[in-house]
Amino acid sequence: MKKPNVIIILTDDQGYGDLGCMGARDLKTPRLDALAAQGARFTSMYAASPVCSPSRAGLLTGRYPGNAGVRAILAGHRKASGLTPQVPTLAAALKKEGYATGICGKWHLGLKPECRPNANGFDEFSGFLAGCLDYYSHIFYYGMCDGGFNPTHDLWENGTEVWANGEYLTERITRKSVEFIQRHKDEPFFLYVAYNAPHYPMHAPQKYMDRFPDLPWDRRVTAAMLAAVDDGVGEITDTLESLGLTEDTVIYFQSDNGPSRESRNWLDGTPDPYYGGTAGGFAGHKFSLFEGGIRVPAILKWGGKLKPQTVGDACIAADLFPTLLEACGGDPAAYTLDGISLSGLLTRGEALPPRCLYWEMEEQTAVRRGDYKLVLNGRLEESEPPRAPVFLADLGSDPGETRNLAEEMPELCAELTDLALTWRRGIEETWEREFKRNYAVT
Repeated sequence: MKKPNVIIILTDDQGYGDLGCMGARDLKTPRLDALAAQGARFTSMYAASPVCSPSRAGLLTGRYPGNAGVRAILAGHRKASGLTPQVPTLAAALKKEGYATGICGKWHLGLKPECRPNANGFDEFSGFLAGCLDYYSHIFYYGMCDGGFNPTHDLWENGTEVWANGEYLTERITRKSVEFIQRHKDEPFFLYVAYNAPHYPMHAPQKYMDRFPDLPWDRRVTAAMLAAVDDGVGEITDTLESLGLTEDTVIYFQSDNGPSRESRNWLDGTPDPYYGGTAGGFAGHKFSLFEGGIRVPAILKWGGKLKPQTVGDACIAADLFPTLLEACGGDPAAYTLDGISLSGLLTRGEALPPRCLYWEMEEQTAVRRGDYKLVLNGRLEESEPPRAPVFLADLGSDPGETRNLAEEMPELCAELTDLALTWRRGIEETWEREFKRNYAVT
């Protein structure tokens, strides 16, 4: 039996409501919407974290980020630590199954040699290592203004620094992805397409801006940046079609976390929160453990193997490691994972086993069990004080988390609080025992 190819497409700071098939009416994403119409559209898929690095770690390792050794946004200087081969990635697992593996785009899981993609299961790497780049000069500026580090150029082909001044980064990521597919068309491959759009800086060529002339600037540039991604997804799927690989390729798409409200998105010194992205009616944004920060748009398409469907079950990005590995003939039981395979749910309609889902972000901790979700010290925005010390919501009747049931349901609140804090203690203990030393200053 021919092993399927696997493509994971990740966007950056794209909110739940920033996709046509998830309800957006003011922007256009026809190619992603087509994937959703042909496969599984998840309405309750969760990122493993509300920020970039830990979210990516959870997706690639099948573990909660703290169990993968990445609990925060990682630095972008060239001595920054992060993910190491101590924790296998999906790329490493598929490489053992005979797959060619590649990443095109954003890594943001460490810059030390042992933390780079080529040390963590990827045969080929074309992209950048830090968290955000100027889309045209490919220079990492963020955090450099305090004099601690100088701005750093950050564009690579494997271990070689390359320069491509003026090439729009989203289009470059697409081009390199297409080239990877063409090179490996005759063997099973795993390709991780990690777009950095629509993460700041808010850059888009005029040809994309011109598609949305009636939108205010903030929403217009977000729509334009996502249009460039959508066109790229179209180029990738068209390439698969031209090579006869459509039926033999699994494509999974999601955003890494909710939309950014960071004022630096404005690019004009405006101190106001940014309004360009939308969480689609959910509370919270990037950095928040309320739904808007962690519930993300997600799609999985697999040729004729998966019928069109809408999946409302609560799933988490860590589930993709075992799901995809199993689809490729590997054994998830050979790995230490927090995620579970979704194969039975997606292909046979089987119910998922009862479980809790957990998150942490600085002082915030959250747990979801069934329709009930508890958030401790939850913030709606990064710079705001906690909304409440304890917030309990019934997502079945109140997906927007508008009503705090903590006082009305004290027994359930106490039970979920104990679960959340017990899980968090386990994360802290694992961190101290296995990963803290990776970040020691030398």
